[in-house]
Amino acid sequence: MESGSVDENLGLARESITVSLLNRAVADLLARNFRLVRVRGEIANFTRAASGHWYFTLKDDRAQVRCAMFRGRNQLVDFMPRDGDEVEVLAQVGLYEPRGEYQLTVEAVQRAGLGRLYERFLQLKNRLQAEGLFDAKRPLPAFPRAIGVVTSLQAAALRDVLTTLARRSPQVAVIVYPVPVQGEGAGSRIAAMLESLSRRGEVDVALLVRGGGSIEDLWAFNEEAVARAIRACAVPVIVGVGHESDVTIADFAADLRAPTPTAAAEMAAPDRAALLQAVEERVAQLRRLARGRLQQVQQRLDYCQRALAGPRAPLQALAARVHALALRAGHALSRHVVALRRCGEELTARVQRAAPRIEFREHLLQRRASALAVGARHLLHERQVRLQTLAARLQALDPHAVLARGYTLATDAQGRAVVDAAKLAAGDLLRLRFARGSASTRVVHADAGADEGSPPRSAG
Repeated sequence: MESGSVDENLGLARESITVSLLNRAVADLLARNFRLVRVRGEIANFTRAASGHWYFTLKDDRAQVRCAMFRGRNQLVDFMPRDGDEVEVLAQVGLYEPRGEYQLTVEAVQRAGLGRLYERFLQLKNRLQAEGLFDAKRPLPAFPRAIGVVTSLQAAALRDVLTTLARRSPQVAVIVYPVPVQGEGAGSRIAAMLESLSRRGEVDVALLVRGGGSIEDLWAFNEEAVARAIRACAVPVIVGVGHESDVTIADFAADLRAPTPTAAAEMAAPDRAALLQAVEERVAQLRRLARGRLQQVQQRLDYCQRALAGPRAPLQALAARVHALALRAGHALSRHVVALRRCGEELTARVQRAAPRIEFREHLLQRRASALAVGARHLLHERQVRLQTLAARLQALDPHAVLARGYTLATDAQGRAVVDAAKLAAGDLLRLRFARGSASTRVVHADAGADEGSPPRSAG
């Protein structure tokens, strides 16, 4: 029975297949029997290819399996895996046929057992952000006198920070505030130490640092008490926790977030070498400016010395110019005096020649003035006689003189003199003017043929 079974299997095995067909059959078998599986393990040999794909090994204490996560999938992961990380992957079981290696094709990855912690992290972050706790950021002092370092005395980050501070700013005092940065109650103790640092007032800026680790190791920096203590601190706080990919609530609350503890020290401490170089450059610039200014003053002094080398020459030139101007002024004044004297002599001669004619004209002017006075008196007498004659004639023609002899002057309503009775009608208003006073009357009857001596009838 046994030998028959062996012979049967040997008969089946006599049909050979290629390695490619074998690997293809195994790959198909794995694909049919395994859909998506969730596997937990520790990452080892993590590699990121130039194409962007991830390759790593997932292992536990007894076994390991190769994994591949292609770029289209790993771009959705919110953290960068590192060797030693505990993760959970959602993967397809398969076979890499060219090498005949069994592997997992990863579709999704998350930190193992950290879903609940990450949810707490997001809830606290959103609540504090909505409260505005992360908004106000304080500037760092340009030249701190003392820097405080809040961390564990056993932390490797402390050595890196102290080395960096000593290299960049050996003149700055450094005060270490020791506190546990991991484990039960670490968050509350960190908050208390920040309060103590603020109350003591010994430093100008504070560094809250620690090295990398898992999310559980860094969880003290995700506590609300630490975030509020950072914002309540009297001095600016720089947080440098873990690596660049590690993000905690303390990073959001900090006045400045550093990717690493060493970077935090570099941000807080000014580079002494750079400052000395800047000072040297400023000193060199001042020397150049002072040298240029000194050269200008020396050049001006040279000009002044050359001007003072012969002080009499300018004075002599000035005296010669004054003498020349005085001579020109004297000659001009002499010519003007001579011209005036000549003009006076000419005027005197002309007056002497014109004297006889002036006397004749004065005598003629006196005779004509006497004749003019006689003619004026005669003309004035004639005008007075004529005026008296005309005044008498005007007096005779004065209507008021006629009125004084008993006559009246009749005018119509428009003030026009009435000289023709035919132009009057019964009821017309007339105004009668006497030698003394006036009166109004209305026409009762107008008779154009009445005698000149008959008075008109009227109503008084």
